[in-house]
Amino acid sequence: MLSTIATEVGIAAAYGLVGLALMTLGFVLVDVLTPGNLREQVWMQRNRNATILLASNLLGVGIVVTTAIFASADVFVAGLVSAAAYGVLGLVLMAVSFLVIDAATPGRLGELLLDGTAHPAVWVNGSSHLAVAAIVAAAIY
Repeated sequence: MLSTIATEVGIAAAYGLVGLALMTLGFVLVDVLTPGNLREQVWMQRNRNATILLASNLLGVGIVVTTAIFASADVFVAGLVSAAAYGVLGLVLMAVSFLVIDAATPGRLGELLLDGTAHPAVWVNGSSHLAVAAIVAAAIY
């Protein structure tokens, strides 16, 4: 029984590390796609626009990784690979959605993030991140 618990904790830790690595990659991706320092915008400037975009990205990663874990039920190594692969795919598609929305709308979305005034376009982009995550999650099954 103790070895089973230890094994399950190890599996949970491995999935957790994959999820944390993907969320870190998501943070870096949002930071690269937007002007300025994302850490400063969110934590120091308390910029709501940047926070909404970052939060939607992190939630999207969580949705994809969680779905990959559920889909892989009892196949540990395949589950880790699946979570990582689908997580990266989700991040790439979120970045593409950001770029498409930016190209299709007036102004520069990245610049709107730096504005201290809440802007509705950020909600649109954040929603696209969650929609992309839901689509990737559905594709896993």
